[in-house]
Amino acid sequence: MRVVSLVPSLTEAIAVSGPGLLVGATDWCSHPPGLDVVRVKGTKNPDVERVVELAPDLVVANEEENRPADLAALAAAGLDVLVTEVRTLPQAFTELERVLVEGCGLARPDWLDAAERAWAGVRPGAEGRAVVPIWRRPWMVLGHDTFAGDLLARLGVRNVYADHAERYPRIGIDELNAAGADLVVLPDEPYRFTPDDGPEAFPELPAALVDGRQLTWYGPSLAEAPALLGAALRAGA
Repeated sequence: MRVVSLVPSLTEAIAVSGPGLLVGATDWCSHPPGLDVVRVKGTKNPDVERVVELAPDLVVANEEENRPADLAALAAAGLDVLVTEVRTLPQAFTELERVLVEGCGLARPDWLDAAERAWAGVRPGAEGRAVVPIWRRPWMVLGHDTFAGDLLARLGVRNVYADHAERYPRIGIDELNAAGADLVVLPDEPYRFTPDDGPEAFPELPAALVDGRQLTWYGPSLAEAPALLGAALRAGA
């Protein structure tokens, strides 16, 4: 079987679970390291012609990460396009099984069982309130109905903007600092926040620097994410 993935999380999940299935992936598909497949540009601007030339049996995509027009063009070219929706942890588990088992014809991988066990064992402590920037210049934060927000909630961190009308609203830095948060959570992707780039904008808040892959990717990293994210959040608080 030949598969093209337009989603970094799914690229890693497929490559780890079915070595040799992938023939193409985006430039942003950085895991597993050393993945040797044809690159088809980005998630938002895939090279549709190149994907079609690869003659995949299946293209895997995501309704948030990929543009409807690109997916429609791939379908119009006769390709089988499986579009996922992942906005909660349970959805992630369901969609991963759909992609790997139903889409790729693989046996359910052990890492998926391990990930479900790891999250089932999470027992969050006292709830804290956080702002969670994902970009600066302009500042953008997690809003409502996001996968990362759901993970944080399960770890005892409530997103201050979880009820915002937008999923990724632009909020000025003064408003962010006045939002009543106990903590600022700074992932290293999509914007690469670091100890020297991000915390200084929130002088009154403790900052938790977290691995963006652990917070936003749905794949093999889910098995270790509860422990690693929990440790990073505790260290920041």
